[in-house]
Amino acid sequence: MATFIETGHAKNVANFEQLTLFVAGFGKTYNPAKTSLKLTAMQTMLTNAKAAVTAVNAAIPANKNAISARDAAFEPLSKLVTRVANSVSASDASDQAKENVKTLARKIQGKRAQDKKTDEELQALAAQGKETRNVSSSQMSFDSRLDSFDKLIKQLASIPEYAPNELDLKVAALTTLYTTLQAKNSVVVTSQVPLSTARIARNELLYKPKIGLVDTAIDCKTYVKSVFGPSSSQYKQLSKLQFTDMNK
Repeated sequence: MATFIETGHAKNVANFEQLTLFVAGFGKTYNPAKTSLKLTAMQTMLTNAKAAVTAVNAAIPANKNAISARDAAFEPLSKLVTRVANSVSASDASDQAKENVKTLARKIQGKRAQDKKTDEELQALAAQGKETRNVSSSQMSFDSRLDSFDKLIKQLASIPEYAPNELDLKVAALTTLYTTLQAKNSVVVTSQVPLSTARIARNELLYKPKIGLVDTAIDCKTYVKSVFGPSSSQYKQLSKLQFTDMNK
């Protein structure tokens, strides 16, 4: 979806460039009173629009690379916390401590404490006067997973009986991993700032009501229609050019 949307913006700019070329070909007959429809103003808008689209495209790779690196770093986490939970279960820790660890592990993995009930099961419970519903237990945003992982590490540190021989399951190793994951997530957040800023600037230029590129193009087509007529070859050239407000 994101790729399609980015392509849509570029298509609007490409069509606007073709529009200005057609307008330039009309010569002195094209002489609108509205300043924004004059050829020089439209050419300036085209230059600015191209720069705005380029700025977004330049910011996308850093964001995508950061997201890919974060995904790769987080990918082994679910299996790791399963091993942690099993290690605690196999220790002499209290039942409550084991349950606390399992609960945090489920949150990191986005699992439910109990299986999701089917529609039939929900209806049967309702018939018995036991109103219930399936509550989404997934807390799989990276911020939520990091928060739960941090809590898990602190929980493990509070359990004297948790003393695994496996190096990657030790609290120190898990703490180092947490720091790494936190850093990967921060890079993504940081890379989103210039990308978001560039998109805001581009959208303002292309889609601001009345003065944006799309509305300017529509007004231009309307003006040409009024000058040359709806059946004219000049208007038919422009009528084929489509402009879409990608913000809607």
